[in-house]
Amino acid sequence: MITSATWERRSLFSKDPWARLLIDTIYHYRRPAYLLHEFVIMPDHIHVLLSPKTSLEKAVQFIKGGFSFRAKKGLGSNMEVWQKGFSDHRIRDAEDYLRHVSYVRENPVRKHLRECTEEFAYSSAHSGFELDPVPQGLKPVELKKPSGAAEAAPFQSKPFQSKPFRSESGKIAS
Repeated sequence: MITSATWERRSLFSKDPWARLLIDTIYHYRRPAYLLHEFVIMPDHIHVLLSPKTSLEKAVQFIKGGFSFRAKKGLGSNMEVWQKGFSDHRIRDAEDYLRHVSYVRENPVRKHLRECTEEFAYSSAHSGFELDPVPQGLKPVELKKPSGAAEAAPFQSKPFQSKPFRSESGKIAS
């Protein structure tokens, strides 16, 4: 998941043309640069849950650089759009993925922009957005808590039984 903020946290994406252009940009680069799993466009930042097909840095460059170029052409803006850099979080397993999906979808509700996630037009939670499936290869969610045994311990069908020690004379030692 990547997060990036606008320059000086300006609320650029509270304006419909800006938010819609960013959504269009995200979808323009969707297949060649990354798979798109979730997104939300907040007034002054974005969260995008994606699987890069190239490097993560290149995927973010497509989104941020592509949007800046389009904003200059389509919106007539020469202002700085983005803060430098971005934050990222590598999804570790299926549980982590679900937690980040929820975070992205609930962001407009937490910030009091809408009462329901589906009402926020600039989010993948809103109807009509095509998303790519859950990334393959995520570790499954654990169904039960670990018992305390080492995960790498081999399965043993019967308890270990030590053989009696025999001395050189053949007698069992006590």
